This record gives sequence, C-alpha cells and structure tokens, in this order.
Amino acid sequence: RCLLKMVKGNIVVPEDILSFCCNGFQGSTSPPRAQEPGEQEEVPGAMASPSPTRNPTEVQMSQLVLPCHTNHRGELSTGQLLKWIDTAACLSAERHAGCPCVTASMDDIYFEHTISVGQVVNIKAKVNRAFNSSMEVGIQVSYEDLCSGKHCSICKAYATFVAQGPSGSKVKLKPLTPQTEEEKIEYSIAAERRRMRLVHKDTLKDLLTRSPRETELETRDGSAAVPAEKTRVESVELVLPPHANHQGNTFGGQIMAWMENVATIAASRLCHAHPTLRAIEMFHFRGPSQVGDRLVLKAIVNNAFKNSMEVGVCAEAYGQEMSISRRHINSAFMTFVVLDQGGRPCNLPMVAPEPGDGERRYREASARKKIRLDRKYVISCKQTEVPLSVPWDQSNKVYLSYNNVSALKTLVAKANWVLAREKEKVRMYTLEEDKFLSFRIEMSVRIAAGQAFSLLSDLRRRHEWDSHYASAELVQQVDNDDMIYHVVSQTLSHENKPQDFVILASRRKPCSKGDPYVVAFRSVTLPTHPASAGFTRGETVCSGFCIWPESEETSKVAYYNQATPGYLNYVTTNVAGLSSNFCATFKACEKFLLKNKEDLIVRLQDL
Repeated sequence: RCLLKMVKGNIVVPEDILSFCCNGFQGSTSPPRAQEPGEQEEVPGAMASPSPTRNPTEVQMSQLVLPCHTNHRGELSTGQLLKWIDTAACLSAERHAGCPCVTASMDDIYFEHTISVGQVVNIKAKVNRAFNSSMEVGIQVSYEDLCSGKHCSICKAYATFVAQGPSGSKVKLKPLTPQTEEEKIEYSIAAERRRMRLVHKDTLKDLLTRSPRETELETRDGSAAVPAEKTRVESVELVLPPHANHQGNTFGGQIMAWMENVATIAASRLCHAHPTLRAIEMFHFRGPSQVGDRLVLKAIVNNAFKNSMEVGVCAEAYGQEMSISRRHINSAFMTFVVLDQGGRPCNLPMVAPEPGDGERRYREASARKKIRLDRKYVISCKQTEVPLSVPWDQSNKVYLSYNNVSALKTLVAKANWVLAREKEKVRMYTLEEDKFLSFRIEMSVRIAAGQAFSLLSDLRRRHEWDSHYASAELVQQVDNDDMIYHVVSQTLSHENKPQDFVILASRRKPCSKGDPYVVAFRSVTLPTHPASAGFTRGETVCSGFCIWPESEETSKVAYYNQATPGYLNYVTTNVAGLSSNFCATFKACEKFLLKNKEDLIVRLQDL
C-alpha cells in the first residue's frame, strides 16, 4: 500500500480430452488467451485500492491532461502519452532490477481512443518476467472522466528493458516469482512473446522473398498519386539536460515523442488534414544518445492504403563534429488515419514511391500491413468466431504458433482446477468456466522430461498408445518447433463417418528453470487438405501436453483439453466411463514412454 508521510506539512507519496474422440468437435469455442494491446475493455477502476498481494514491481501513474499536453484538437498528444508510458515502465523495471534500466524495445501499440483536456490518464506498469539481463514490462493505459466517472481502456503495451551496471555493463537479474493467476499467465506467455520478437524481422523478410519483386501501384478511381518525396520531413533536435533521464542518456520516451511529431507532419502532407495515430509497429532501440547530441529525425509516407497510411521514421545522432558518422538510434513505423466529424476513417490519396529505396519501402509497408492484420485476427479471435481453424500461411505462421502455445499456457495457469478422480496414480481434474469445461489428466512417469517431450510431440506415433488414432501424416514441417499434421481418428461422427483434423503442433523447450516442456495443438486450414466427403472435419483449438522434470529420471506428464458446450451432455452422462477411458489411455501412454525411452537414448547418442 502507498505510504503517505507528512513532511513539513506536505504529503509525499514514495516510490481429446486425451484423445481426438474428445478433442474433435464442430461447435464453437475459444482458447484461453492473454488480452493483446489492440483489444478494448472496460476498466472498472484503474486506480483501485491495492490488494494485499500487490506485485512489488507495480507502478501506478495518474496524470491530469492539461492544455500544454494537447494538440490543436484539444486531445492528448500521443508523443506525450508515450513519454508517460516509458517513464512508468522504466520505474517498474528499476524497482525489480535495483539499478538503472534502459528501454530496449516496445511491442506493437494500438490506440483505441483519444483523450481530452481535463481527463485523467491512469497508467499501471509491472514486470511480467525477468530473463538474464532483460525483462518484460506490461503496461495498461486507461482514461478517467472526472465529471461522469467513466473509465475506458486506451491501450496495452509490452516493453523490454535491460538492466545496466557501471560503464553500461549488463546486470544479471534476479528471477521474478508470480503470485496471482493473472501474473502466472503473463509470466508464462512472456517467454512466447520474447520468441515472437526475435523472429519478427525474419517473418517480414520471408514474406518479401515470396512476394513479387515488381512494385504494383494500387489504382483508385478519381485519385491522383502523390509523390512520396512531397511527404518527406527532416528535423533536428539538440539534446538538452531536460531531455535526459537520470542516467544522462536521452530519455527513450522523449525520442519516441520527437519521432511521433515528424511522422504526424509527414502524414499531414499527404492528406492535407490532421491525422490520428492508430498504431505503432514493434521497434527496437539500437543504441543510446547523450546530452549534447544532435538528433536528426526523418519521416516519409511509405504507402497509403484506402483508409490508412504507414509512415516510416528514423532517428540518428551525431556529436558536435559533423565529420563523425551518424549513429542509428531507432526506426519505427506508424499507422495513421484521418477521421471525419463522425469518427469514421476517410479515403486517402495514393502514394507514388521513389525508384529504388522508395519502392522497397512501399513493398515492405504492404507486407507489414498483411502481417499486422493477420496478427490481430489470430490473437484477437472472438469466442463466437466460426470456423475455429484459421487459414495457415507464411505471413501468420509466427502468430498462429504464438496463439497455439499461449492458449495452452493460459489454461495451465488457471487456479481453480478440481480433482475429479484418481485411479492407479492417474489424476483427473476439471475446470468449469462459463459454458466451457476443461480437463487435465496427469501422472508421474519414470522418464526424463526431455525424452517424454520428444516422444509425445510426434503425432505420427500417437496411434501406438491412443486407440482413438487411426493415422497421422506430417504434411508440412514449418520449422524445428512447428509441424502440421493430417490426423484421421478411429471415432465415428454423428454422420457415421470417421473424423479428420488438420493440426498445428507447436513444441517449446523450457525457457528457464521451472518452465515445462510444452506441446500445443490447434486446428488450422490448409488449401492442400480441404474437407472431403469421406470424413467429418473436426476442430480443436486448445489442447496439448505440459511436461515438468521432477528429477533427472522422473517427470510429471499432464494433458489439457477444453471441451465445447456440445460435448458437455456427453460428459455429464458418461463421467464414470470417461474416467476409466482416461485412465486406460494414460496408462497406455506410460507403457509407450517406458518402452521407447531406451531406444530414444540410443538414437540421441547416435545424433
């Protein structure tokens, strides 16, 4: 709790179910998932009273929006908001690290609303997970209308900070222990978000490699293309002491604010109107700048779509000597829209890119838009969305894999599991939430966790222990961690046909000590394997294995599955038979693991 001290009269606030017989269904369901930055939510009270289990790294900031913080429309400048976000996140990171921290990167930020003069901005930041020398900080931003009492979410963001010791050396961070269910979910999924950041650039390069090299200009009736060169902006800023943080480096939030300023000017030159910033693409700080540096900020409209435009921004630094080459500090891509009086996006003029680099930026902007839409669609999948099988392609493979693993990790972190039955050391748990019923079946097996992980992640061998499996064919090796299988089940559907599935299997080794091995399953759609008349196409959206090492030779193997409302009647009337089926299938799984572990050891030694 905040401690209020009276100091000289002033108040101071200190710092399947195991088989696809139960897995397959045609109903609608939704994976448990962490809410992403673009989602809107009602905030019941952003600055509610602290709970007894409050995260020690949590920082809360409340700022009253004054005229000096706003743009010409009387709305809070996005640059000012970015300053406040970065400040709160940095303070949270330093609470955990106990030493100075610098902003390394910021994930995508989607701004859902604008904030007006007189309203209050509430920001809450806390460390989700600490890795070796970096940590992920989660930030929630909402606004509060003091007159009406209304609270509304503005955005969510995830920032990565690096702890720095003397002379800029990296500091090894102490581990963070999550306490609440929400913190355990964020802690678990933070490792998956970190993985997604590392492959973000590769995803773009791969998509560009597969797309045509020629630049195809979009055509629109009655609209002349505006040369991109006319939107170019270049501005220089002198870094003064007020622009620096407590370490003497240019404040990351200040750099972001300057970048937002030149990007807004570039966007205005295209549309001859006052644009609104809707999103900032994931970006990384490449190096620091100090007081006395000159920061050169460049912006240009890379591409304009029907209702939105992408502006590329670059920040470079140099000292007093012009002869010294400029240092690349940061690059970012910002998406703007122009709204009419009713708040609807207006149509925008086309952009004619410059030859060479301009055409490259034009193509990359189109690729980033596709990736961005795929990412929002996959991660923000609605509960009532049908079909559950999302089409798989090169542009969304990273985000489908992320969604697959994070959905399972979210289910694993739930707190209200109830032991339903225990038989022959096999334990069955259930979890009831709204209209969904989830199952967890677990047991201890005398096999190393890594060996169990290798055996259970290959669906082609599932039929050796699961009688509901007829066959599983590997149809696409996406990468070392993700595979797509076509699975045929022994189970007959209500149409008296065997069921088949197209399954994305995503494997993850532990990110740090205490993490489980994870094998997650979800349905996807492949054009090479459409639904056929001989089968009933089934779908699964959240199931898989988690394997925890208990010792060098023993591991706990758990299987998770979320059942749909249509399956609940079967469960209710067949609890005894279902429990026996679980037990028999899991005991068969144990025999499979024990039988094959010796063969696996020999194969691994050969490799």
